[in-house]
Amino acid sequence: MTVALIGFALVLILVLLRMPIVFAMGLVGTLGYAYERGGSIFDTRGLNASLSMVGRQITDTAQDYGLSVVPLFILMGLFVNKGGMARELYAVSNAFLGHFRGGIAMATVAACGGFSAICGSSLATAATMSKVAMPQMRRYGYSDELSTASIAAGGTLGILIPPSVILVIYGLLTETSIGKLFMAGIIPGAMGILFYLFAVRWTVFRNPDSGPAGERSSWMERLVALRSVWAVLLLFFLVIGGLYGVLDVHPLNLTFSPTEAAGMGAMGAFLIALSRGGLTLASTFEVLKETAFTASALFAVLIGAQIFSNFVNLAGLPEALIGLVTAYDVPNFVVILMILGIYIVLGCVFESLSMLLLTVPIFFPLITQLGYDPIWFGIVVVVVTEISLITPPVGLNVFILKGVVGDVSTGTIFRGVTPFWVVDIIRLALIVTIPWLVLVLPDQMGALGH
Repeated sequence: MTVALIGFALVLILVLLRMPIVFAMGLVGTLGYAYERGGSIFDTRGLNASLSMVGRQITDTAQDYGLSVVPLFILMGLFVNKGGMARELYAVSNAFLGHFRGGIAMATVAACGGFSAICGSSLATAATMSKVAMPQMRRYGYSDELSTASIAAGGTLGILIPPSVILVIYGLLTETSIGKLFMAGIIPGAMGILFYLFAVRWTVFRNPDSGPAGERSSWMERLVALRSVWAVLLLFFLVIGGLYGVLDVHPLNLTFSPTEAAGMGAMGAFLIALSRGGLTLASTFEVLKETAFTASALFAVLIGAQIFSNFVNLAGLPEALIGLVTAYDVPNFVVILMILGIYIVLGCVFESLSMLLLTVPIFFPLITQLGYDPIWFGIVVVVVTEISLITPPVGLNVFILKGVVGDVSTGTIFRGVTPFWVVDIIRLALIVTIPWLVLVLPDQMGALGH
């Protein structure tokens, strides 16, 4: 256990020294594995065993069919962006909410939730919606704090509302049903939207000038806006309906695995973008290139995390944690609070995927040993990860937004997101204390035989 904790500390130190997380985890995992096998990092037998493990891990990851779902969902999100569907979602939300004080920021949050349902990436959601919503909010005199905060916070919904790349990777790491994880994310995702709307209202209640009311749309304008989102609804219904067997009726009889659902979603998004003139040969190539780069980066981090996980497991850290909890008879709820505290602290240093890959192999055996549902734990981890996306000093969504907007300081954005991560803490507390909120839909899914 001591060796594993030293390894964990070394990863943290290397990350703080600006070494990329994939190299930090890979290097410490390789040397730690060699030490455990040979008693020294210079022992030939240990080094040979470690290098063999690294090669095998790279090969297994490259050949894992289940991981093909990741680039397909990324591809779908990029085609969705090219198809202009984010603008349509924003137009609908603004038509119904824009006339309220703070309504355009509320519309931004709602549009982020809708875009998340066909994108699956927090960073893509934040980057896309910043281009769509920021000009409109500035037109009506919204404060930079509220404008950027609503986009940054709304963007975090991309990793929870299905389809979610983070949930896919969690499911593959823990051998948990991806379909049930997607279903489990619906209610917490909807809670996130509602809580963020409350955060907007609270902000404009304290400072009415931060979010002036916009123009009221007529019912005819609202109906026209609703008609424009047919492509979004069709794509969501295709992916989620096929995944959960909704389309398994005569004459369609369609049921998709997660990989097949991602493939159908990517093809559907491509056809929609193509039909709208959003794609040229050059832009299609750019989408494919960006998908390849993003997926490669994700796979590299995944390989590094698995190498580190093999070292941690060989060193016996998960078993040692279980032994400590058993020996000292620590209440289960206290263990959960300690784990959440660790996640919140790590969220100040790591970005979301790295934090997930680094910690789940350590905590998952302990959670299952204590009798907690792995689907519930997956959603809890993702919600904590959402919080880390908008909290200082890392707050990856904040820095993505800073890069897109440019003329707003990170300090301004961090001040604006404070009410949003406060309501996120409240949402996390509800999910932890009332697991039914997470498990009711997956349980119903199991009862229906899907």
